[in-house]
Parts: sequence; structure tokens; C-alpha cells
Amino acid sequence: MQLAALEQRLGHQFSDPDLLHRALTHRSAQKDHNERLEFLGDSLIGMIAAAVFYEHYPHASEGVLSRLRASVVSGKSLAAVARRLELSECLILGESERKSGGRHRDSILANALEALAGAIMLDASLDVAQRVVSSWLEEAMRSVSPDDIVDAKTRLQEWLQARGEKLPQYTVEEIMGGDHQQSFRVSCFVPGRNARTEATGSTRKGAEKRAAGVMLETLLDPANER
Repeated sequence: MQLAALEQRLGHQFSDPDLLHRALTHRSAQKDHNERLEFLGDSLIGMIAAAVFYEHYPHASEGVLSRLRASVVSGKSLAAVARRLELSECLILGESERKSGGRHRDSILANALEALAGAIMLDASLDVAQRVVSSWLEEAMRSVSPDDIVDAKTRLQEWLQARGEKLPQYTVEEIMGGDHQQSFRVSCFVPGRNARTEATGSTRKGAEKRAAGVMLETLLDPANER
């Protein structure tokens, strides 16, 4: 009954129950464990995330797309998906892993999720697995965007490089306050456009990012397009 309920949450009923059992089996429990299925599922999950981000963000660079994908396929992100699917109580662990709280460990949960993705592909087809696994990842993929993944300095640099323009120059214009409560006023200058913006922050890097963000807003303003 527990596995039947899990299949409902997964959105797939296995024709071969042995595949489901193996996908949930950690190597600490027995020799026929889930690591090979995990290898297969890892590739599938990466492909799904890559395809979705490629389609949703047609102007994003390869670097941005790679970072978006990495944020979704990270162990922490996949473990969160596994918890939503309530995989923990269905895991088959060896005694040592059970006693040490292994069923709640991010790495074990993430690996089991990947193994389940691989098992579904073998049990049904690539198309079915893509549909099912996409539904698991939908919330995680929807919750990230290029603006979240890449800071303003990187986005400004990539925007200028894509247009063959010179990189921005950052200058500390003023340091205010005492040693323990300093504030930095930083300028961002784009030589090719003779454009300059300023911002303040409690750290130099923070002020640079803010100045870059203001510069991006200025350059992306339709009135300033050229």
C-alpha cells in the first residue's frame, strides 16, 4: 500500500515493480541497489532542465543556461523535490544508514529521485519519463530566472561582450563611516557609451553590483537603445 501511494504521488504506475524496488534501494541495504539507475536518471533530469530553460529564455547565454540548470539539478534542489514526493519513508536502507538518519539526508534523497527517473524511463519510455519527471521539477524550474542566478555585474559584462563593447570600469568614489560601519559609494562607467552610474553599499562588491544594476536598467531602457 505504501508503494502504491508513492506511485500515485510520482504519477507513474510501474509495470515492473522490481525497478521501483531497486530505485528505492540504497547501496547500504543490498548489492542490487540504485546507483546505476541514478546514473541514468541524472542524465535525464539534466536534459529536461536544459531543454526547458533553453526554450523559456531564448536570449540567455550558454553560461546563464548552465547555471540555471545547475540550480535545479543540485542535490539540495532534488532533495527538496524528493521530500515533496514523500520518498523518505519508502527508502530501503541498511541498518547503519537507518540508525544515522540516512533517510532524511539530502544526498540519499536526491540520488533516489534520480534513480526513480531512470527507472521510469526503463519501465515505460523516454517520452513518458520526460513527462513525469518534468512534473516533479516544474515548481523548481519556475522558481528561478536568469536574474536570480546571475548578479548584475555578470549580466552587464555579458550584455556588453555580446555587442563587442568595452567592459565596465568600477571606481570607489567615496568611503564613508568608521571601520565597523563603512559605506562605499562606487561608480560604474561604460566607456563605449560614455555612461556612468553610481550606487552605495555596505561592501565594495555590493555597491558595484548595485551600480551595475542601475547601468543595466539605463542601457535596457528603449529610449537609450542604439
